[in-house]
Amino acid sequence: MGRASRPDGASVRSPDQDGIAPGVLSAGRGGAGPQWDRAPLPPSRPVDVPGAGGAGAVSEQPADSRSGRPGRSGWRFLRDLAIIVVVALLASFLVKTYLVRAFSIPSGSMERTLLVGDRVLVNELVPDVVPLRRGDVVVFRDPGGWLLPGQGDDLIKRVIGLPGDTVSCCDAQGRLSVNGHAVDEPYVVTAQGSERVAAEDFDVRVPAGRIWVMGDNRYDSADSRAHGTVPTSDVVGRAFVITWPVTRWCVLGRAGEEWDAVPDPR
Repeated sequence: MGRASRPDGASVRSPDQDGIAPGVLSAGRGGAGPQWDRAPLPPSRPVDVPGAGGAGAVSEQPADSRSGRPGRSGWRFLRDLAIIVVVALLASFLVKTYLVRAFSIPSGSMERTLLVGDRVLVNELVPDVVPLRRGDVVVFRDPGGWLLPGQGDDLIKRVIGLPGDTVSCCDAQGRLSVNGHAVDEPYVVTAQGSERVAAEDFDVRVPAGRIWVMGDNRYDSADSRAHGTVPTSDVVGRAFVITWPVTRWCVLGRAGEEWDAVPDPR
């Protein structure tokens, strides 16, 4: 949040600043010609110009010269600044608690989509408010046995099958099929010399209330092929943007055209 700065006001100085009148033309004695009489005047005092705050004229006297404390405008500025800070902190807390969280990628199981050290933002409205979709990159809590002690509590994978879907691998072109529809996955890292998006053959039906997830680096990812399906209640949210490093900034896609063509389960 940017810091507000008070613009400097320009002080207005009176022409008779030094207590001298600008000059009064009068006749001189003895026909000596006109002379300038300089009559002393009481010193002028700067005056606040109503409605001109910050536009140029400001008072040179504090609002409360007797106490030496800031005037009303000073206290109003401090009050407004405090309100802004409190609101910003509250908004940040609410966003981080209920809407968005940041995660760092610790392994290469999602390469080339996500690299080690990438930081992503995760939308926590998924799946409670926003539904899960095939192709989403999601963070989920370890259902149990996926991670070793000391490796943390959360994992990140791509949603391949939703509840009720049938996921099978692989067709003649080495592609996954979901509900009988072959899906092209350009983001998948395959083994050298192989077109298959997974080394194993499998055909599974995803139970109700669960999802089938896989890493994009299929030959270096321990996912649903090894550990089974994930309860939707363990999903923390959907990763939607890479924020760090700056050179890697991008919105995370899901190859939507491919996944949107998958029919609903029968």
